[in-house]
Amino acid sequence: MKCVYCQNFGFSQHMRGVNLSEEELATVMLELQKAGAENINLVTASQYLPHVIKSLDIAFKKGLSIPLVWNTSSYESVESLKLLDGLIDIYLADIRYVEDEVGMRYSKVPDYWSVAKKALKEMFRQVGAFNGRKGMIIRILVFPNKITDHKKALDFIAYELSKDVPVSIMRQYMPVFRAKEYPEISRKITEEEYNEIVEHAENLGLKGWVQTDEPQVVPTRSVKSIYDLLRSKL
Repeated sequence: MKCVYCQNFGFSQHMRGVNLSEEELATVMLELQKAGAENINLVTASQYLPHVIKSLDIAFKKGLSIPLVWNTSSYESVESLKLLDGLIDIYLADIRYVEDEVGMRYSKVPDYWSVAKKALKEMFRQVGAFNGRKGMIIRILVFPNKITDHKKALDFIAYELSKDVPVSIMRQYMPVFRAKEYPEISRKITEEEYNEIVEHAENLGLKGWVQTDEPQVVPTRSVKSIYDLLRSKL
C-alpha cells in the first residue's frame, strides 16, 4: 500500500532504514525480551514473511517466549496468513476502507476491501477475539468527510466476525505526507465525526478503546539508534 497520508512515509515509501540478517533480527527480538518488552510487534511485515519466519524459528530455539503481534493493514493474502497459523498470538489489524475504489484513491491498491475482508476472517479463524494475551484486535482510523463508511466496517466486525472482537477507534488522523493534495482529507477530523463512529460501535454492543485528544508525550528513539545499540551486542 502507498497511503497518501502515511505517517511513517520515511521508511514505508522512502525506504529509509537499516538491513538485518535473519540471525540479527532474531537477536533483536531476544534483546527486546531481555529488556522487558511485553511482546514482539511485527509491523507490516508480510513482504518479508519468509525471512521473518526463519528469524522466529531461530529466536524460539534460543528462548523467545513473549507474545508475537502481527500489526497489519489487513491487505494480506489468505495463503500468506496461513503460514503464520500457530506462530502469531495477536493480530492487530486495520479496517482502513470498505470500498475498493477508495483504497485505490488513497492507498493505490485496486482491491483493498475485497482482499481485507477475507484476510480478517482468516485472522479471526486462527486466534479468535483478543482475551488479554491472545486473539484479534481491530483498529478503525476515522477519516474526515466520511471518505469511507466506517459504520459498515463496524457492522462487518459485529455480524461477520464477532462482537467479542475489541475495537480501537482512533482519532489520530493527521494530514501528513501527500494528504494536502486531496482536499477532502487535508484536515484533522472533528469531534462530531469521531463521536458518530463511537456511538455506532456502542449501539452495536462492541467493546474496546477510544482516544482522547489530550496530547501525550511518549519518549522515542530512532530506528537507527536502537539498531546501533543492539548491533553492538551481536
